[in-house]
Amino acid sequence: MKRMILLCVALFSIATAKAQFGVGGGTTKVTVTGRISALILDSVTKKPVDYASASLIRVKDNKSVNGGLTDEKGKISIQNVSPDQYKLSIGFVGYKNKTVLVKTTPEKPDLNAGTIYLSPSSNDLQEVQITGQKALVENKIDKLVYNAEQDVTIAGGTAGDVMRKVPMLSVDMDGNVSLRGSSQVRVLINGKPSGTMANSVADALKMIPAEQIKSIEVITSPSAKYDAEGSGGIINIITKKKTAQGVNGSVNASAGTRQNNGTFSLNAKQGRLGFTSNVGVQYAIPQDTRISILNQNIAQNTILTQDGYTKAKRWGYNGSVGADYDFNNYNSFSTNIKFNKFENGSDGSLNVISTAPAGTTNYERITKNEGSMSNVDWSADYRRTTKKEGEELAISGQASFGRNTNDFNTRNVFATLPTVTILGNNTGKNNEYTAQGDYTYPFSKTVILETGLKGVFRTIESKYQNTNQNFDYDQNVGAAYGVLSFKVAKATSVKGGLRAEYTDISGVAGSSLNFKNDYFNLFPSVIVSQALSQMTSLKLSYNRRMQRPSLFYLNPFLDDSDPENQRRGNPALSPELTDLMELSYSTYIKGSVINASVYYRNTKDVIESVFTPAQKLTTYFNVGTSKSYGSNVFASYNPLPKWTLMGNFSINSYEVINPDTQVSTGVYANYTAFMRSAIAFTGGWNTEVFGVYNGKRRSFQGTSGAMAFYGAALKKDIMKKKATVGINVFNIFARDLHIENKNSSPSFVQSTNVYYPIRSFGLNFSYNFGKINYNAQPKKKKITNDDLKQGEQQQGGQMGGQGK
Repeated sequence: MKRMILLCVALFSIATAKAQFGVGGGTTKVTVTGRISALILDSVTKKPVDYASASLIRVKDNKSVNGGLTDEKGKISIQNVSPDQYKLSIGFVGYKNKTVLVKTTPEKPDLNAGTIYLSPSSNDLQEVQITGQKALVENKIDKLVYNAEQDVTIAGGTAGDVMRKVPMLSVDMDGNVSLRGSSQVRVLINGKPSGTMANSVADALKMIPAEQIKSIEVITSPSAKYDAEGSGGIINIITKKKTAQGVNGSVNASAGTRQNNGTFSLNAKQGRLGFTSNVGVQYAIPQDTRISILNQNIAQNTILTQDGYTKAKRWGYNGSVGADYDFNNYNSFSTNIKFNKFENGSDGSLNVISTAPAGTTNYERITKNEGSMSNVDWSADYRRTTKKEGEELAISGQASFGRNTNDFNTRNVFATLPTVTILGNNTGKNNEYTAQGDYTYPFSKTVILETGLKGVFRTIESKYQNTNQNFDYDQNVGAAYGVLSFKVAKATSVKGGLRAEYTDISGVAGSSLNFKNDYFNLFPSVIVSQALSQMTSLKLSYNRRMQRPSLFYLNPFLDDSDPENQRRGNPALSPELTDLMELSYSTYIKGSVINASVYYRNTKDVIESVFTPAQKLTTYFNVGTSKSYGSNVFASYNPLPKWTLMGNFSINSYEVINPDTQVSTGVYANYTAFMRSAIAFTGGWNTEVFGVYNGKRRSFQGTSGAMAFYGAALKKDIMKKKATVGINVFNIFARDLHIENKNSSPSFVQSTNVYYPIRSFGLNFSYNFGKINYNAQPKKKKITNDDLKQGEQQQGGQMGGQGK
């Protein structure tokens, strides 16, 4: 705990010092900044020229410092302009470029350049080819970026629909995401954790309209700057930041036989002050799901079967409100509040047949489950830059408050015996506080140092009211990191770092079980990137990661909603430690993309579920060491300019070895495949078809069944491309998706067959209003908490009080 206190003191000291002083230790003079505005008109018609580009060029060094686009009234306002003399250059297709001299002073930082007339060009352009547009897929030194805003087929979809198209990712029919075959991934929004994601990734992805997504970053080998998450990696969803002067927003709605969503966003900016807001709702139409369960205890010669139907329901809402203010060119502040609530449940009836040497028993099990998850996140971020380009200090704070409930009522109705009723009520609270400081210093354009400190303080309470027992859990994490990026040759870049984390854990379960644990770990990382040509690169990386178990795995209280398949957590679990080595190759050939990677992953103290037939209980243990080899290949090809073909294939081995006995589960292969074809037609029509196949997945005691599904969509731009309408279909030739999960050993067999109702038809509509003028804005630093191993099947129905 002493190390934790020292770390917090150091973090406060750096925050205080950097907020007051520059790098050299002297007082930094705050420079007043202003804005330059103008009205751009056609010299002949005297009508506004909208979407004309404006570039502000400093006269003394001829360097472009800012810019923007005109709005529908021809107005342009360029913010954060330091006092100096500039050239304001205006240009637009079909007009001659025009440049005017402007000057601002500390006494008069704001300047209205008046009306500027553009003269039509003497040449009529019949066809214009725009260059410089971002590629759909970009490969950077530490991540792969899918630029969703360049994909014209995503309108009317959700974040889950977009992720199905991202290299190395796969999304199952419930919306659960895996990266290169691993479901142990951390999903962030704008670099920050979300209470919505912590409770249910699948539900959260359904709440994010595809039109709000700018890009998705896939980080398979996170640097030491990131929290020490485990083997899977990090997925970061970057949303579009509305920075236009005035008011703009969007409306999105989809309705269908399976899922219904609606979202609304409204944004406003005036001068240096901006506001953003959004709200979304979702409702899933309840449908019958058939379930067939077999439990066979070979040692005791007993067989129990359960066969019947459940009807699941799910609805929820989420939203956020944020504000940001640029004090001047060097200091800015932003704050944001996110809120969400999801409710889910199921009603079911199962016919149960129990066969034993003593005879056969037949009865009906009637179940009713209700659960809710709510969360509020508040964050505040201060950012300070200097005249040295690339130097930055960021101080961030975040507070999260989560509340979960899970109630169940199970009745076993016998023909001749009294009815047996089992009740359960679990409530949980999860409060989390985070303080973080990050500092970036560029020694030169090619040598950059990143360093920072972070403290995370979690308090979790979980209570079962029917037993009147509490599970109180405290986890405090302190971290410090340093990352250095540099070039060793013109075509060779290196990014290496080291992260140190100290974890202090204490907890009380009921009145008899107390536990305490603390550990200190170092996490090195290094990435070497070699440019083989302008469009081809080779990358080699190594890092060490960790996954601490969340409350889903730790909560020791018994969930006996199904007495034949009970579940409880294990507070004695140790964290997983993973070493990952990866070699990847990327190339771009005439618009086509190929990205291929091979990797080796070694994970110690793997956490997996273990079923004990004698107790009819599933719990969690550190089952051993996993050694996995894997490969991923992604390709995108354009047979025609408006026709895109995409494919992704991932395969990895599975093997767990007991470190004491050296007994192995054997080596198995897990694999996934994805194919997509998209065509854009004239007149604003777009269509696509896709198919996904996830092969059978091996686990410690058994397998999770394979699944295959497919879909198609047709969309049309309307209202001068401000809106789209579309239809989509999903698995139209089969109502149900059959998945079989099976655990087995020489002494037992446990099999669950689920028939999900998957066939669906839907309509969608999206509409954007206002003008979107993306002026250059400084990038805000954000808090990221991505250090916990999340629970299995996070789509809902978990124990209350799950931690993040």
